[in-house]
Amino acid sequence: MAGNVISQTIAITAMNLRNVKERMASSVVALVGIAGVVVVLIGVLSIAAGFRAVLDQSGQADVAIVLRSGATDEMGSSLLNEQARIISDSKDVARDANGVIVSPELYVVVDVPLLRTGTVANVPLRGVSPQAAKLRRNFKIVEGRAVTPGTFEIMVGSGASQQFAGLTVGNHVRWGTTDWTVVGIFEDRGSVSESEIWTDATVLQGVYNRGSSFQSMRVRLTSPGAFQTFKDTLTADPRLNVRAFTEKAYYEQQSQTLQTLVRTIGVTIASLMGLGAIVAALNTMYSAVSSRTREIATLRALGFGGMPIRVSVMAEALLIGAVGGLVGILIAYFGFNGMRASTMNFSTFSQITFAFQVTPRVMWEGLVYALGLAYTASLLPARRATRMPITTGLREL
Repeated sequence: MAGNVISQTIAITAMNLRNVKERMASSVVALVGIAGVVVVLIGVLSIAAGFRAVLDQSGQADVAIVLRSGATDEMGSSLLNEQARIISDSKDVARDANGVIVSPELYVVVDVPLLRTGTVANVPLRGVSPQAAKLRRNFKIVEGRAVTPGTFEIMVGSGASQQFAGLTVGNHVRWGTTDWTVVGIFEDRGSVSESEIWTDATVLQGVYNRGSSFQSMRVRLTSPGAFQTFKDTLTADPRLNVRAFTEKAYYEQQSQTLQTLVRTIGVTIASLMGLGAIVAALNTMYSAVSSRTREIATLRALGFGGMPIRVSVMAEALLIGAVGGLVGILIAYFGFNGMRASTMNFSTFSQITFAFQVTPRVMWEGLVYALGLAYTASLLPARRATRMPITTGLREL
């Protein structure tokens, strides 16, 4: 019995799919609708994937970030110069010929126009120490030179240079009452540092009246395994009131808010657009059932069961969904993948640059969503096909 049902299903489904060309116009409408939804969904999800990739590339297990106790990000943190010295003296801090590999850092936000629109955006201006580059393993200057300590010079991450106006070597920019000279462009394998502008921390303290305070302390540890000892030592020191993260854990925490927001918006938009795609596919499948009224009635009269007929209707819808999904994936991949953009990092209220990432996971999610839309659109037409009275269909012969 089961074998008979399977053979009937295969026969009817194959016949139905061969006849899809007779309903080409309505099928194309449904296919285009599904493809459009998939393009939008993948476009939004690729933003979240790109943002996550930036932060994943930024984190190192043997680099620690120290903030004031209670602070969850640099904007809400403050460290005194004496506290920075105590942290530097930890036995778990790595050293080289120039001394401890640490960078007390200051973080402010400056207004810079976007290249595309001219709209003013918040861009991070980070005050760093001369050792800062050693805390980013993939750091390299690709144009110009490094900042000279004690001067009003800046160097710019390549991502920021590509997205914001005026951030090219030799150009002068003005923030507040100070003129700054761009002397270099740097890369760091796509990490969050490429969204920033760097200058000497001591100079930035003076310009923004921060005294001798910092907001964070980056430290290279002697090994990844030294982090817990380093953290426990700082926590137990009564002179300090700080908390420590590995750089990797810190950026994972930073990414959660934006990823959740972007995915929520993406799913909401795709769901609303999906309703329209379902309606188009629903009309297509009802049309298919109507055009097959006599065929279905004849098959039922010859002893074919309802299940094979139901499966044949669903198979046609899933074929439309699969083709629409693949078309949408190809459009999204060639249209978005690798495209650079910037968005707000809600943890720091500043812009972060990233590249859209149309990853295999994102493409798979788009295809599954397309098949889900098609399956949903096929349910009512398939039910109608199997419940159609045989006599009603035969009257149309």
